[in-house]
Amino acid sequence: MSTLRQLFLANNAQTTNFPLLLEFVRAEGIYMYDAQGKAYIDLISGIGVSNLGHRHPAVVDAIKDQLDKYMHLMVYGEYVQTPQVRFAEKLVSILPDNLESVYFVNSGAEAAEGALKLAKRFTGRRKIIACHNAYHGSTHGALSVMGNDEFKRGFGPLLPDVSFIRFNDQTDLQHITEQTACVIIETIQGEAGIHPATPAYMQALYARCKQTGTLLILDEIQAGLGRTGKLFAFEHYGIVPDILLLAKALGGGMPVGAFISSNNIMGALKDNPILGHITTFGGHPVCCAAGLAALNVLLDEKLIDQVADKEMLFRSLLVHPAIKAVRGKGLMLAVEFENFELNKKIIDCCIENGIVTDWFLHCSNAMRIAPPLIISHDDIKKSCDIIIKCINQCSQ
Repeated sequence: MSTLRQLFLANNAQTTNFPLLLEFVRAEGIYMYDAQGKAYIDLISGIGVSNLGHRHPAVVDAIKDQLDKYMHLMVYGEYVQTPQVRFAEKLVSILPDNLESVYFVNSGAEAAEGALKLAKRFTGRRKIIACHNAYHGSTHGALSVMGNDEFKRGFGPLLPDVSFIRFNDQTDLQHITEQTACVIIETIQGEAGIHPATPAYMQALYARCKQTGTLLILDEIQAGLGRTGKLFAFEHYGIVPDILLLAKALGGGMPVGAFISSNNIMGALKDNPILGHITTFGGHPVCCAAGLAALNVLLDEKLIDQVADKEMLFRSLLVHPAIKAVRGKGLMLAVEFENFELNKKIIDCCIENGIVTDWFLHCSNAMRIAPPLIISHDDIKKSCDIIIKCINQCSQ
């Protein structure tokens, strides 16, 4: 074992007893390279982060340019900083009219935290509804609305007045009442193993929230910014949330998240008490400069227009008796196998053969397919050839 790996295990806090221990020294485009020069295709985009691949030149240039001007100046919301203003302006210009006020934070979990606070403050209500098998982050508030008790064990008490409904089950929408501050829901459930909402369910949910005065928080931390073949996944459903959560791909590889709402709703954080939400590093100027550059590339190069075709290519090639299902939308896919044991063998084989993928927190028998949107048809074919080879090897 290399000295660096030994130090990693000794000095860096561990989240499992079995980290992958892959040691990469550089990354470019869809590839990551280890110390021996071996190339690996990043088929999961660092879990939905690297939509443009690694180190896109436009993003790197924007970071370098901002570094020459300034980095952190002040806690969020006090100084007028050009990267924050321009990034928010661009986001608002591509969103529906009611999503006009952007609060920048550092991560998806922080976006969820801010949105939950905002919903309670604006409505004056305390009850929150989330979905079974949901994932919104692992900070205390976000953990409270995670729909899997296994990951909550040992961390209670969590937020009170949180209840759970079944995703895609309209009969459960009756639990949304005039006492409900918000429903927080993923437009496409990610860690559950990629389950898109049905149009009928999402429209019924939207209508029920409007009927009861409940704020609808859509978590598009994984599904947003082109991954599903639309700029935002809610565009597939003909609805608009009251609060939108973004992160992961938002920063082009840099850490930034956001919760976005109307000026009217967001204004609830300004008084009674003032400073209703505070972040020191949220909207960091370097991250915002990177995010704006990444968003411009996504739009200017029309990468979203290519997503549906690339999805179809994956689906056409990932055919095997051991594959029980391929589900998802766009380049946010899950490949389901009989059990975790087989899935893990296939994933390990893929890594040995230069393909990095993984499974899902709440669905361990499915493999994640979420490559950078820039992946070429040739690299899709190469990836699928390796996956099929590994399935054949592991399922005998």
